[in-house]
Amino acid sequence: MPMPGYVFRDGQPIPDSELKQQPQGVLPGSTTDMTRVSTTTSSTMNTPTSSTTDGDHATDSHALANADHDEKGASQSSEHNGVKDLGWNEHPKEIPDLVGGLGNEELWTLVRRFNKQMYHVKATTAPLLGGLDLNIADEDEFSPDKLRANVERLYMTVIIGLMGFGKHIARLRSWREPRRTGAFAAVYALAWIFNLLVPTFMTTIIVLIVYPPARPILFPPAPLALVNANTGGVQSPKAGVLGSHDSATGAPEKHKGEAVEQEASNFVSGIGSIALSSATGKHEQGDPDSDPLNKSVPDPTRMAMAGADAKSSAQGGTPNEHHDKTKQPMEDAMWGKMRPVMHAVGDISDGWERFANALSPTAPFPKEKPRLVLASVFVGALAVSLFTSSAMVMKGSTFGFGAGFFSDPLIWRGLDWLNRNYPDWQKLLELRNSLLKGVPTNAQLTVTLLRIGEANRAPLPPPPTSDQALSDKPADLDHDDVPLDASSEEIHAAIHQDPAEKEAAEAAAATTAGAEGKPKHRHGQHIIGFFRGTTKGGVETKLGVDKVRAKIGSNHAKNHLGVLPKPSEIEPPGPVDFKGRYKGSKGWINISTAAATPCVSWSKEISDGSGGAVEDTITRHDKHVAFKVPIQDIKELKKVGGLGWKAKIVVGWATGKTVADGLEIVDREGNVWKLTAIQYREELFNRLIAIGGQKWESW
Repeated sequence: MPMPGYVFRDGQPIPDSELKQQPQGVLPGSTTDMTRVSTTTSSTMNTPTSSTTDGDHATDSHALANADHDEKGASQSSEHNGVKDLGWNEHPKEIPDLVGGLGNEELWTLVRRFNKQMYHVKATTAPLLGGLDLNIADEDEFSPDKLRANVERLYMTVIIGLMGFGKHIARLRSWREPRRTGAFAAVYALAWIFNLLVPTFMTTIIVLIVYPPARPILFPPAPLALVNANTGGVQSPKAGVLGSHDSATGAPEKHKGEAVEQEASNFVSGIGSIALSSATGKHEQGDPDSDPLNKSVPDPTRMAMAGADAKSSAQGGTPNEHHDKTKQPMEDAMWGKMRPVMHAVGDISDGWERFANALSPTAPFPKEKPRLVLASVFVGALAVSLFTSSAMVMKGSTFGFGAGFFSDPLIWRGLDWLNRNYPDWQKLLELRNSLLKGVPTNAQLTVTLLRIGEANRAPLPPPPTSDQALSDKPADLDHDDVPLDASSEEIHAAIHQDPAEKEAAEAAAATTAGAEGKPKHRHGQHIIGFFRGTTKGGVETKLGVDKVRAKIGSNHAKNHLGVLPKPSEIEPPGPVDFKGRYKGSKGWINISTAAATPCVSWSKEISDGSGGAVEDTITRHDKHVAFKVPIQDIKELKKVGGLGWKAKIVVGWATGKTVADGLEIVDREGNVWKLTAIQYREELFNRLIAIGGQKWESW
């Protein structure tokens, strides 16, 4: 029998009568908190071991993940027993290609950005018009941290893309590549002479869409930071060295895409007062229910307004809220408008990602179909343009303007008829459900790639991290492949920082610091060190009090235990076991996908890593399992903070430690299991979201 999150072949939801036949869970709170696990199976259940046809999968993403791919990577082989570790704790260079047709660096870039974008997902039984799940819910709540993530995504997709387009135009106009610019000018002149500008433009677009090899011929790529947007010539990157090819500054990076991500973060941090809240990571929906440390910390987002009030008071004004009747209404109005703004920014980024994935599809998604669908639109426009004169275009435009202006009653009657007879007509017209149907966003692509690994019991290793400092060594670049009108010496001088200039700058900085900066720097450091030490002592005191309160039974205090793990307490991640706490107790979160019924559970002991039933894989004496939830029963996953967002800022500044966050798991009966102090929360979340057959919706 299908489980919640599945639909029948006719697209209708599961009848309530069948849902009531499912086994009931036990509310957490008893001594064992153990749920009864159903032992019944079905041929239509989408588990990692199922071998169903495409029509039996909940979404196109699930079908693609379980399909037999022509080009395979290490995660697409199912010739192994249990869960296969593809190198979760290995050096990146020792990990084989994980997904066929996609490099590991590109895969990890997608996963890294997916981790920042996803906060809260819920399973839905509603039919998917576009065939793919993980769409953003219409009722998605606003938070400054979500706005930050969306603006960062806007920068990494739309703004960087427009920068590249602008620099291509600058290169063409500069005549620094005379053969290419001359060819464009000649074609334009001929099209203008024969009145074929629009057909020529449409033909060029069609060629670029359906024939990818034409793209580097017409628009040869060059490192973004190396091209001057004004002259189209070579420039020295703003970072002083060309450490990355796809970033605006050319900053060095340890792994592909990190420089652009850092640029996006700095871009958001420099925006106005609303971005001030975003830059601090304010996300109150994920804060713990009760956090005394968080409540005792002032709200830093109020500092700008408090400063304005202080200035007004100093000048004889009356900034008191009792006198200013506009303050609260204006604040409410501005924050109320942020939700549609956040959705608009997200929709723009989604649309850009879909067009990019249609033009350059990534396996396992189809490569030819999206391009042909896009090209068909321009083929129709090309055919019309061949038989349409400029006078006809002007005549049609003016007719359309007049009809729209004077036909308001007819338009409203038509819309009313559509709303009554076809309630979803507006959604059907959206690009994601029409022209770009079946084309994923980067998040939908990422969850499909994660599902590929889970379908073959080979979870994808997480993106690598490194504590090593960034190198000033330029990125690899073949000067002969740079299509700019510059010599190898000029390009070499642009991408390398002049040693003499570097030494002179360092000497000047040292001289300035020695003459003027040292006394101020020393006193300033003493003051900052004093406050940091005082704050650190206050943090440790608060957390120490929580330990005492936890021992006497305070549930809120238990949730704060272990949120600042010591380096010696950090264990390597997964792929089966993840260190975390439940009700304040130390233990391990186990994902059993090799068992008859895939489950997530918590116990005080680690398993043997095979991914089998947790009771059979715990090798030590204490086999007590506090709870066990079938993964197909999960209806909601929510990331929660180990501390409140204000407390995180203070703790990070005072201690320099990373806060271990938590995860809430909700099953279809409404039972909630809150796991805290999870050292690798993102990796656990990604595994849980990819294993089951649920249709997820992002909140």
